[in-house]
Amino acid sequence: MLLQKLQKARAIHPPAWLPNNTVYLTIMGSMAYGVSSDSSDMDLYGFAMPPLDMVFPHLRGEIPGFGRQIPRFEQWQEHRVQSPDSNQLYDFVVYSIVKFFHLCLENNPNLIDSLFTPRRCVVHSTPVAEIVRENRKLFLSKACHYKMRAYAHAQMSKIVNKRNPSNSRAADIEKHGYDTKFAYHCVRLLLEAEQIMTTHDLDLERDREVLKAIRRGEWTLEHLQAWASEKERQLEDIYVRSTLRERPDEQIVKDLLLRCLEHHYGSLDKVIAKNRGNEALLRDLELLIEKYR
Repeated sequence: MLLQKLQKARAIHPPAWLPNNTVYLTIMGSMAYGVSSDSSDMDLYGFAMPPLDMVFPHLRGEIPGFGRQIPRFEQWQEHRVQSPDSNQLYDFVVYSIVKFFHLCLENNPNLIDSLFTPRRCVVHSTPVAEIVRENRKLFLSKACHYKMRAYAHAQMSKIVNKRNPSNSRAADIEKHGYDTKFAYHCVRLLLEAEQIMTTHDLDLERDREVLKAIRRGEWTLEHLQAWASEKERQLEDIYVRSTLRERPDEQIVKDLLLRCLEHHYGSLDKVIAKNRGNEALLRDLELLIEKYR
């Protein structure tokens, strides 16, 4: 597995447990959207299964909100990682599965996209990750309308307000009059919102020819701005007519998360109480207190 190889070569410095417990890792960026075949720089997103007592800190005797709190693992990231045996550069972001699910529940576009990458982009996937990918549509909802529009606005703002571009972007701006990378992301996000609300699914490569044309500079800035304005107007109407759920069903997503945790750790019967009455919950609490006296 890639992370284990890089850790052994001391090219990365994640928590010691992370490489062996990363269950999903996929290529993101232009390769995932079918816009570029250049793999010199590779963005990889994924999620990992932290030690059980990091997910359920009461197992270590911690009471949330009281005394010293043990730091929770949420994510590890490391950038510009040089492969020890090639010129390949990697950017990594690996989340705790709990944080990953939470951000997907909140319709974070990057993490939603990471579950819909083409199979050729999936670098590592365990049975737990396959369970998540099989159920990835549970995270789709009309909430994408707001989140993806907000991200698209941020990309447009960068186009309009960028004054001191890096050397890698300056040539593109000089050639085309604006940053085509920000432009294609703006268009991609708006098209993704449209696709999710109309098809209740997501194909990251569906609009790749349009995105390629933008990256080649075939759209003027004026055309881009007019297109984005009209697409936002259309999205308002699509939102009203869409039969997709308003938000993901939190309980169903939680059940999926618990299923994944049990698949990895084994039974959680002694860790949490599921679908039990108040009396059973009180007994669990009493046993927990007795354990740490």
